[in-house]
Amino acid sequence: MTEFTLKRRQDNGGTQPLADWGMDSEYGPLRDVLIGPVDNFSWRTGNASARRAERLGMKFDHRVAAAQHAEMLDAYRQAGVNTHIIPADSALPYQIYGRDSSVMTPWGPIVTQMYSPWRRGEWVPIVKKYAQLDIPIYDVITAGSLEGGDFMVLEPGVILCGYSGERTSAEGFAQLKGWVEKEGWEVKGYQFDPFFLHIDVLVAMLAEKLAAICMDAVEPGLVQWFRSRNIEIIDIPFPQVLELGVNVVALGNDRVMLPQANKGLAEKCRAQGLEVIDPDISMITPGGGGVHCMCQPLRRDSVAGK
Repeated sequence: MTEFTLKRRQDNGGTQPLADWGMDSEYGPLRDVLIGPVDNFSWRTGNASARRAERLGMKFDHRVAAAQHAEMLDAYRQAGVNTHIIPADSALPYQIYGRDSSVMTPWGPIVTQMYSPWRRGEWVPIVKKYAQLDIPIYDVITAGSLEGGDFMVLEPGVILCGYSGERTSAEGFAQLKGWVEKEGWEVKGYQFDPFFLHIDVLVAMLAEKLAAICMDAVEPGLVQWFRSRNIEIIDIPFPQVLELGVNVVALGNDRVMLPQANKGLAEKCRAQGLEVIDPDISMITPGGGGVHCMCQPLRRDSVAGK
């Protein structure tokens, strides 16, 4: 077993992939997943989704959110995925979005730096959880902000990372890019407007060589880059972006998890031969995050050289 450390990254590259943890794609069969706790969750108006819910007169009910969170956890377990919960901290209302405080790579997790003041303490429980699981940390972002919703291990050898200058800053992105490129991987950067919070509301990998993208909301160059990699694109209408319609989790083996309300993408996924698992998280999404935002994969089967 690899001993826990806050930095296993080799400065000049050549860091060995972890044997028991890690991922080399967004779509390899998911075995273990880290989920944010619902205990202290409440909507905050620091993003467009929450402000929209407030304008529409929606009211938050924690009991409903907790029941929906439990339904989602049960859906993972029924799909054969081991779930691990981040330790709850009463001072951190947005811990539920466990995607953001760390990102998993083949070489171990990177602990990130959160942008919003009410989220900056999230690094503490995430480090404690990795220590508890004996998962050594690849490194910690120190140069600027970087959040997991902007990071995707797209496919073996390629990482896509968005940066808006807020949730992920140019400095945080550059630090990450320097590390990963020394490992011999490509890092594709994509700059976008802060209105969209994270790139995972615009882009999602559904399966090998299959992505969902809101083509009306991204630059043509990004679409061309996906197509140059022979990735088929399911186009998502812009109104669905406002309801986190692209925020989905590929479970591997042609299965995807998406919110029950996302009927449009569910229909398109089924047309592609994918099995759809769709828990109701309608009390959680107005806070600004969907099923993808609530999880951080800890272990996926490798698809390299398949």
